[in-house]
Amino acid sequence: MAVSVNLLTVQPRKLAAVRREVRPRAVGSAWGPAVGKVWDFIRSQPGLWTVGHNIFLYHHPTQPSAPILCDFGVEVTRAFETAGEVYATETPGGEAAVAVHRGPYGRMNEAHDAIRKWMATNRRESAGHSWEIYGDPTPDPADTETTVVYLLSWTFTSRRIGDPDTRGEPDGTDRRLATGRISQ
Repeated sequence: MAVSVNLLTVQPRKLAAVRREVRPRAVGSAWGPAVGKVWDFIRSQPGLWTVGHNIFLYHHPTQPSAPILCDFGVEVTRAFETAGEVYATETPGGEAAVAVHRGPYGRMNEAHDAIRKWMATNRRESAGHSWEIYGDPTPDPADTETTVVYLLSWTFTSRRIGDPDTRGEPDGTDRRLATGRISQ
């Protein structure tokens, strides 16, 4: 089934997390012990968790084969003091490409691939952060939902006079800049 990608403005989400540096494709073996520490901490802090989900925040390296910094976390209600390896962080906010994966975790790469293809097609770039929001487990793995989010960087493109969505004058000037006024 084709994965749909949507352009959304996302708000930051507060997390309790444990950070790990993992090699690409090693996330599957690293997340369990890290999230276990987070849940042990949350259980000792009344009111810190109500209905938040597991969220894995990835800080993309600049080199393709370099280790990835992963914040294996759980959404929480408020900030808190660091305790051992568990610390307060949050997902970034801003414009993002978002896809919902429905099915077993082993096929989640389909959502990541769909977002990367969408970014290439739409000439957008990642801002270096992505995250996965894990929905509630279901008896049938085919019904499990995970939301995959890639924060997008701001892009500025130059446009030529006559291109759609420009306000340029025939001589190439932009009257908004010349007058100091910007109007619709």
